[in-house]
Amino acid sequence: MLVKKKFFSIKSIKPKGIVHGFFTRMGGYSKKQFTSLNCSISNGDSKNLVHKNKMIAIKNLKISSKKLILAKQTHSSKVERVKKNNQNQIIQADGLITSSKDIAIAVLTADCAPIFIFDNNNKLVCCLHSGWRGTLKNITKNAVKLFNKYNIKTKDLIAIVGPCLASKNYEVDKNFEKQFLQKNNRYKKFFKNKNKTKSFFNLRGIINFQLKELGIKKTFNIKKDTYSNESLFFSYRRSVHKGHNSSGRLINIISIT
Repeated sequence: MLVKKKFFSIKSIKPKGIVHGFFTRMGGYSKKQFTSLNCSISNGDSKNLVHKNKMIAIKNLKISSKKLILAKQTHSSKVERVKKNNQNQIIQADGLITSSKDIAIAVLTADCAPIFIFDNNNKLVCCLHSGWRGTLKNITKNAVKLFNKYNIKTKDLIAIVGPCLASKNYEVDKNFEKQFLQKNNRYKKFFKNKNKTKSFFNLRGIINFQLKELGIKKTFNIKKDTYSNESLFFSYRRSVHKGHNSSGRLINIISIT
């Protein structure tokens, strides 16, 4: 794992035809609770500052010439392919996949898990926003189906799960847990009882389990907790606990070089 220019990446990943970064909250222009690399305008931050922050991110990855594409995230399991004919449209989805070298795709997070998936021949790259709803609906499965549709075998895929909310800070009620167990009883091991009404949910653990079940053997993790690392990450849950009405969003970018 590598921290470089205020983002996390996996240095050891080969081939070298992919550039990626899970960005921290550091190094931007935003103020107050959005300090400083907030990349979302949906929370009330300045549109101008958010645009400048996004430009900082792609500059740090040395891909300033590429068009940055983000979806309108809806906490779904929908994954859409980005091509020339739709790259200027509003894409409602929580996952993007592309083969274009002219663009960079990204998702925004603030506790949910950002996931990158790509093949070892640099044909397609994918980014996913996997919160509890996306994980319940197994958004990674939908992404893998698209890779397979374009004749890329699952055994050739590599996945990276970025910073997200750790289980020690992810308290849920039993009805929440029940929804997952109804999907798959083997998900039980990703819930740790706190008391009779509450459990701790291991989001990262269940995503890694899903990736393995799908047949992705090469999976990497940036094992950082967004809640407890306040200087590095935005956290929606932490903001709520502090009484803030909104939280900043971290940007996570991947592109074929």
